[in-house]
Amino acid sequence: MSGNEGVPRRRLGMPGRPRPGEQLETVQLDEALPPGPILLPGREPRPEAGAAVAPELGTVPQPVPEPPLPVPDPIPHPSPEPNPLPEPGPLPEPEPEPEPQPEPELPEEPSALARVPLRAALEAILMVVDEPATVAHLADVLERPKRVVAAALGELAEEYTAQGRGFDLRFVAGGWRFYSRASCAPAVDRYVLDGQQARLTQAALETLAVIAYRQPVSRSRVSAVRGVNCDGVMRTLVQRGLVEETGSEPETGAILYRTTQQFLERMGLRGLDELPELAPFLPEADDVEPDSQEGSAIAEAVAGSR
Repeated sequence: MSGNEGVPRRRLGMPGRPRPGEQLETVQLDEALPPGPILLPGREPRPEAGAAVAPELGTVPQPVPEPPLPVPDPIPHPSPEPNPLPEPGPLPEPEPEPEPQPEPELPEEPSALARVPLRAALEAILMVVDEPATVAHLADVLERPKRVVAAALGELAEEYTAQGRGFDLRFVAGGWRFYSRASCAPAVDRYVLDGQQARLTQAALETLAVIAYRQPVSRSRVSAVRGVNCDGVMRTLVQRGLVEETGSEPETGAILYRTTQQFLERMGLRGLDELPELAPFLPEADDVEPDSQEGSAIAEAVAGSR
């Protein structure tokens, strides 16, 4: 025996606290403890998983492995439903292309003709014309309305008369032209003629008067009125531009003659309606025998003047 044989021993697992002088008996667990769980006093054995174990005194319960906690099944999350694709609708109509905006037009510079004052332009043109200029022609040349041109011509004519100029603006033979003023005729005659006068003969004046009042008329008819042959005088009047041919007579085919525009200009007439009445210049009918050649000519002249 060892030196601890007389010492009271207390088995491991006895209830109560050790008394003074007692020693706990050490037991090799591998030899002294029975196999199985060790049971403590006052505790029920923990049954093993799947089977019930009767409690035994003096046994040390073995740790029972706890069953694994059940892993909860993953909660299925509903997958988001895909948004339904919108049904294809009608394709939008293409927007019309914006119309190109026209570039702002720059104000055109006035032409050189537009910069010339109207009254000055009329005066310059009328200085160089060789025959009366009509209002329509002047308005077309100057690119102005006819009424504006006509009003300007009238104002110029009144202005020249009021100022007593040596020339005046007259409306003659359907147009406008500058003429020397009648009061200045002596100075003009002295400068132009210089003592030489180129006047029409009495025969030419008589022939021209018959043509003016009886036009259109043939040479034979003029000769019948005057009572003499007038072929030479007719040629002179044609050469001077006072008379011109104007067709032929249907019955005889004779050439007809009439006065020209230059005749109106030289006489200062606007038209043939301004010719003076012929009756005051004819002799009395009682002084002329009706059956004579002179009486026949006078009767024809009077009839023609009516």
